[in-house]
This record gives sequence, C-alpha cells and structure tokens, in this order.
Amino acid sequence: MLVHIYGAKCIGIDAVKVLCEIKIERGIGIHLVGLGDAAVKESLLRTTTALSSLGYKIPGKKIVINLAPADLHKNGSGFDVPIATGIIAASGQKELPALENYLIMGELGLNGDIRSIPGGLPYAELASKDGLKGCILPLDSALEAVDIKGIEIYGVRNLREVMDILSEEKDCSDLLIWNAKGGRAAGNVNSGANCDIIDFADIIGQENVKRGAEIAISGGHNMILVGSPGSGKSSIAKAMAGIMPPMTMEESLSTSKIYSICGKGDLRQGLVRTRPFRAPHYSASIPAIIGGGGDGIYPGEISLAHNGILFLDEMGQMPRSLIESLRGPIEDRKVVISRLRGKVEYPCSFMLVAASNPCPCGYYGEGDRCNCTPSQRANYLSKLSGPLMDRIDIQVFVKAVSSGELLSKHKAESSATIAERVARTRKIQQERFVSEGIFTNAEMNNRQIKRYCPLDSDCEAFLEDIHEKAGLSIRACMIIIKLARTIADMDGCESINVDHLSEAFSYRHLDKLRNY
Repeated sequence: MLVHIYGAKCIGIDAVKVLCEIKIERGIGIHLVGLGDAAVKESLLRTTTALSSLGYKIPGKKIVINLAPADLHKNGSGFDVPIATGIIAASGQKELPALENYLIMGELGLNGDIRSIPGGLPYAELASKDGLKGCILPLDSALEAVDIKGIEIYGVRNLREVMDILSEEKDCSDLLIWNAKGGRAAGNVNSGANCDIIDFADIIGQENVKRGAEIAISGGHNMILVGSPGSGKSSIAKAMAGIMPPMTMEESLSTSKIYSICGKGDLRQGLVRTRPFRAPHYSASIPAIIGGGGDGIYPGEISLAHNGILFLDEMGQMPRSLIESLRGPIEDRKVVISRLRGKVEYPCSFMLVAASNPCPCGYYGEGDRCNCTPSQRANYLSKLSGPLMDRIDIQVFVKAVSSGELLSKHKAESSATIAERVARTRKIQQERFVSEGIFTNAEMNNRQIKRYCPLDSDCEAFLEDIHEKAGLSIRACMIIIKLARTIADMDGCESINVDHLSEAFSYRHLDKLRNY
C-alpha cells in the first residue's frame, strides 16, 4: 500500500513542501531515500522504537520511504512523525482518512512523545498558502504560529494525539493552539518588552548625539559613535532600543520566521512584536555575524537583527575582514550565503549602530591626553575603510561630558517622549512608501530619491558646493539627501530645504576625523 504525507523543510526563511511517500511490499528491510542527512537517516531507529513502545507492529516486509523531491537535501529530525504515521497507515494498522489534509512535522522520542523542532512558523505559513486544512506540529513549535489564520493548527505532545486527529474518531478541538494552555487564548502577548533598556533621561549631556540618534531611528539610518572611553557611546546605543517604533505585521512576520527557523527567541505567544537588538562581541567570527555554520546554513547576527538594531561595540577591535564583510549586506539589505551543498538567501534589513575609540589609547581629541603617534591613530582607524564609512549615514564624534554637565540638574527628555516623535515620523514614511515595499527613508534607492526628495535650486547649489569642497562620493551625497528627508519629516515639512541638508551634512564627522 502506498501513502503520502506532507512535510516540509526550510530554505532561507521560507518553507518548501516535502512529500513523504511510504510503500510496503513483499521483501525485507527498511529503506530511506531522498538525500536525507544523518539526523533523517537515524529517524528510522527512533521511529521503530517509538512505534513498538506504543503497541504498533513493525511490518516484516520491505518498507520504502522516499522524501521527494529526491534532489533536495533534507536535514533535521522533523521527519520522524511523518514517517511514523506513514508506516501505521501503509501497514493498515489504523485508518487515517485525514492524512493528506495536513502538513505534519515533529521529532519522536523513544516513548512516543513528540519534541519541538525549529521552523514551526514557516511550516504553518506554507500549509496556509498551499490550501491544506491545517498542520500538526509539536506544541511549542505550533504556538509560534498562533497568528496564522485560516487553517487548523494543532499542537501535539505525543503520537497518540496525532492518531486521534488523523483518524477523525474524536473531537480534538482541545489540541488547537488557540485552546492550548499558555497560548494567546490565555491572554499572553509576545511583546518582547525589556525592562533593562536604558532611558535617555538617565544619560547625562550629549544632546547633539541624542539628536543624531533620534534622526537615525526615525529614518532607519546607520550610525557610528566615535569617542573616548566613558563618554557614553554604549549607553546611547543601548538606549536607542527604547525609542524604536513597533513593527508592522509584515515586519513582525519576517523577523519571527528568522527566529523560528534557527530555534532562537521565545515565540510561544506568537510573533515577535518588538524590534530585535543584537550586540555580538567584537571577537565573533564571520560565520557568526554573516551566517553559515559547520553543519548547515543558518542565519547570522545581521539576519537576527532584521528590522532592528545591530550594535557593534569596539568596532575598531574587530578584524578588518569581518568589518568589510558588512559592506554588501548593508547596501543590499539581504545576504546570500553559499556553501558546497547549497546557497541560501536571508533578509538583513538592519540598522547598524557602531561604537569605536578614535585611537589605541582612546583619548584622541580630548586635549593632550592622547599619547598615540599619528601613524598609530591612522592604523587604528584604517580598519574603518572609506567604502564602509560611505554606507554609514550618521557619523558622530562623542566628546567627554564636562563637569558642568555632570553636576547640572537639568532633566533630559525621556525615551518615551522621543519615541512618540519617532513614531509620528515613521508613520509619515509608512504612508509615503505604502506602494514601494519599503518602510524607511534609509531604504530608498536612487529612483525613489528622485521621486520623493525633489530639491529646489538653492538646495541643488548647496549640495553641489559640499560635493566639490568635501570630496564626497555620489553615495555619500545620496545619503545626505535621505538624511535631509528624514529631518524634514521630523519638522513636518513636505519639502527639503537648505537647513535640512546642512544638518545632514554636519553628521559626516568621521570623514573630517580621518583626514587628521
């Protein structure tokens, strides 16, 4: 008897259907074909042991298991449950009339329990797009898909519950994730709120840097903070997480899918609602930052920061090869990872926020405190190459806080107040780009810049002047225009004026610093 069960595997952040075919005929042995990795091949022993512990018989015949398409590599332990249900159905031990109506994935324990697997959210999305009645997943994996509507999503704990659903002999509505304990029905929301975020009101001084941070968040612009130790670079970068606007449903879905396929983050209450803030150590490797891995092609930190912030502290201490590897992803907002067995594309539309000292001792620009030679300073900053700095919109030199500011009783603006202004500015951009497929000014290409950032004659003359005198590249000029568009949005202006361009140009501090 031949039976078909629908499974899936993830390629990038999307799932593709895998058809599990099982046929039992005269002969001996169990044969699994279809380019499965070691975890897939080991599923046979796990499956047969689990079936025996639940009282099912292993047919003493030839069992052929094919995972189609045969030329697509399959990996992971998620094919245990499809194989087990297929053997039960093909051997006639139980009638499963609903078998081909569901996408089924899960890892089997030796006692028949079902363990969670990564990728629950993309699997449920695939089942919805393909018109299946629903999907059956381990409970923790199924809870990731609580926001997917229009299909039945079951969260199961053991193989017996899978049999109950597929046999249609019992009412299994209590297994739907909307009725599961700990799910959204219980009133929980995966807000991702972090009570440890620094408030801008607690950061002393640095008003000009805070202004740059607000502009960066408002338009999704990259930013680098260069300054002496203890000047507040890291604190300002971490406080930026507290003024990020909430994600749209589209942004939330794409970010959640990344965390789902790599098994990171708590998605038990549905989609991620707050923007990620990733802060890898400066000793991290290129595969850790860009993506890859020894036994698979997994998302790196730049993809885990998708629609959020990637904070690189002590950027001057990072290997130059790692820093240069960011150039393509920053520009393209996606990364293509090629390995011997395949090529995978991940989205990585992140805001880069970097912090660095200006020299090895860290005190260049602070009076006569620096004891580095000019060549040492030049070598230190040489890691931050011109092509990379061209892609960083806001470059700010952070001065040490003066004693007067330290003792001042002036109360700075809170993050909540700044966040309200950011939200208003982002709403303007959301309405502007509703048909463009982008969300922020920083994502505009040259065509969109011409359409949404027209310049009058005074602005054109100003831009031409700074282009010639400062020796800026065309990319840097385009970035200045996008920054000016964000500043104009913050001011509530429909058009860009010279003041907006002038302020945008003032944030090219590092270009000046590199010329000392």
